[in-house]
Amino acid sequence: MTFDLSKTKSIANTFIAELRDENIQKDAMRFRKNLERLGEFFAYEISKTLKFTSREVVTPLGTSQCDFLETQPVLATILRAGLPIQQGLLNIFDKSECCFISAYRKVKKNGDFIIQMDYVSTPDLEGRVLIMADPMLATGRSMVMCCKELINRYKVSELHIVAAIASTEGVAHVKANLPKAKLWLGAIDEEMTSKSYIVPGLGDAGDLAYGEKM
Repeated sequence: MTFDLSKTKSIANTFIAELRDENIQKDAMRFRKNLERLGEFFAYEISKTLKFTSREVVTPLGTSQCDFLETQPVLATILRAGLPIQQGLLNIFDKSECCFISAYRKVKKNGDFIIQMDYVSTPDLEGRVLIMADPMLATGRSMVMCCKELINRYKVSELHIVAAIASTEGVAHVKANLPKAKLWLGAIDEEMTSKSYIVPGLGDAGDLAYGEKM
């Protein structure tokens, strides 16, 4: 299942437009906030697919039968760019536990790169719903590696993948390697550069959110 937010007209599309805009990108605080807002939108949409139970709530004037989420999902992200969108998810799933993975592109002398994973910090995921968030789904290699690292350790009940911008190639790679994953995407772009940056995309999300890295 793939949910493409850009196919539905909503205020979220404005936040995606601002993320792409090279002038608005100069405001790092607004860039982070827009990623956070998208996380909140996706949390709302994902919540519609989760299980709820009904129980009675006592008000000052009587009682009301209300729906409650049965279990909170675990919110995972790839450091550092994924932190704002994970925070948006956490704003909604505010009782959730979190998982953090350090993974990055290690560039070789010939310009090729491998995905280097250095660190994983996670709660117990056995039987849990896992939401993995990253702003960009370019080649999809980082996402697949990180998700497989977790699902090989634990029997996850559901896997949801959230990204602000994805490439068609990245989507295809994820579907081929994680066929049971549900994808929640802000927009899907057709092209990538020779260095595997999405076009038109929005640039380097980590640098735009937190400053250029050495």
